[in-house]
Amino acid sequence: MTKPSSETVRLKAADGHAFDAFRASPAGKPRGGIVVVQEIFGVNSHIEAVAKEYAAAGYLAIAPALFDRAERGLTLPYTDSAAGLALVQKVKPELTLLDLKAAIDALASAGKVGMVGYCWGGTLVFASACHLPIAAGVAYYGGGIVKLLERTPKCPVMFHFGETDTHIPLKDVEKIKKAYPMGHYYLYPAGHGFNCSERASFDAAAAKLALERSLDFLHRHVG
Repeated sequence: MTKPSSETVRLKAADGHAFDAFRASPAGKPRGGIVVVQEIFGVNSHIEAVAKEYAAAGYLAIAPALFDRAERGLTLPYTDSAAGLALVQKVKPELTLLDLKAAIDALASAGKVGMVGYCWGGTLVFASACHLPIAAGVAYYGGGIVKLLERTPKCPVMFHFGETDTHIPLKDVEKIKKAYPMGHYYLYPAGHGFNCSERASFDAAAAKLALERSLDFLHRHVG
C-alpha cells in the first residue's frame, strides 16, 4: 500500500449548502473514488483513519461532514451516542443525500465511485445505493436499513453485521436478506462498532477480515 496525503476541503451541495470534507489522496493515480460515510459521532479521527486506509489502498477518498447542516465542525465522543442520535434527527435525509451526491461528484476525476459507511453511515450507504450514482456500496452495521426495505439498490451492496450487536437484532438482518437477496452478507462474532479501534467493541480480527472482503468487492466493482 502507498502512503496517502490528506487535507480538509470545502464542498457545495446542489441546494447551495457548503460543508467540509476530509479528503485522503493516494500517492499515485487513483484506481477509483470512495465516499466514506460517518457514524453518528461526526468526521472524527476514526473516520479520517478509514479514509486514509482506502487512500493507502489506491482510492481517492472523501469523508463529508454531514453534521455541518446542523452544527459545523462537530465531533462527539463515543460515550455520547444520545447527542449523536439527536443530531441525526436534525438533518433531513433528502438533504444528506444532496451532500453525499456532492461528495460523489468531487470524486468524478478518480473514475468509478464506491461508498463505505459505518453505523448511520451504513444506513446511508444503502439509501445512496438506491438513489445515487455509485458503482458499489459497503454498509457496516447499518441499523436503519431495515426501515428502508421498500427501496431496492441499483448497484451491488456488501453488508457487514456483528452477531452480538445489541443495536441490530439478527432478525433484522434476516429481514434485510429476504428483501434484498442479491446482497453480499457477512456476519462476525462481534458487536456494534467492531471496526472502530477507538471503541470498546473493537474486534481486530473481524475488522481485518471485513476490510479484506470490502477491498476485494470494491476492486471488482469500482477499480
